Amino acid sequence: MKEKEEKVLLEKVRELQSDGDDTRENTARILNEKRVIGPPLDEKQAKAEMSKRSRRTFLIGGAAAITAFFGWRWMPDDAKMSLLRRTLEFNETVGRFFYKPSRLAPEFPSERISPRRVNGMIGMEQEHDQAAWSLNVGGVYGADEDLILSLDDLRALPRTAMITELMCIEGWSIIVQWAGVRFSDFAAKYSPKTIDGSRPDVAGRPDKLLPYVSLSTPDNGYFVGWDTASILHPQTLLAYEMNGEPLLPEHGAPLRLASPTKYGIKQIKRIGRIEFTTERPRDYWAESGYDWYSGL
Repeated sequence: MKEKEEKVLLEKVRELQSDGDDTRENTARILNEKRVIGPPLDEKQAKAEMSKRSRRTFLIGGAAAITAFFGWRWMPDDAKMSLLRRTLEFNETVGRFFYKPSRLAPEFPSERISPRRVNGMIGMEQEHDQAAWSLNVGGVYGADEDLILSLDDLRALPRTAMITELMCIEGWSIIVQWAGVRFSDFAAKYSPKTIDGSRPDVAGRPDKLLPYVSLSTPDNGYFVGWDTASILHPQTLLAYEMNGEPLLPEHGAPLRLASPTKYGIKQIKRIGRIEFTTERPRDYWAESGYDWYSGL
């Protein structure tokens, strides 16, 4: 019975392989692949053939790995950096291609909120003085100088809350409830300049806005750069609350960026200045070789 089933199966395969029936569509025919079915093998012959192919694959793979290892070791440092930089640029190109403001990150129920975790204090070494804090905004339409805003100015804008995942480039993640103002609402209120000098339309023609946004801490100790399209994502917030309470100093009080579309290194804490700009901004970790785009 078993031999009969194997014979029927083989005949079916040969039937699919046949060039005489053009009505049958299969992957090999569509791709115009060469298809050859060898003679039947008994169990011993099949094991021998598999062993030979496995050894060949192992030897080829091993040789390729050794070649890659020593090739990397012998490659000059500037060539290594150039290769890594091109790889990061390719990743950014892919990320920008697939980016859509309508593609939202998952949101979670309140019972999934994680315990707070402190990580990264660069730019926040000085003691925080809430009364002395203000937000400087540059590159605003119709203004030659920076706007100076208070936290009350931001609280006057529509409040948005979300529970999303904060992912660190180190490999860990937590679920956080953020509340604040959507960056897109902030940009609609304090309109950034446009490329051609026309009146800005954040909702209708965001592609006309200056292409980049620079954000830095009050002491300029930490700074990040974003492309305008990413920072206008509806889940990117200028957050002033975390897990139902005002931000703590170690988490970026009084104002930080929060977004599930970027790694934590882009979600700057204790923002002191925002500038809309034509030039790709400096980025703290990108200057140390990390990915400037850092999109998820």
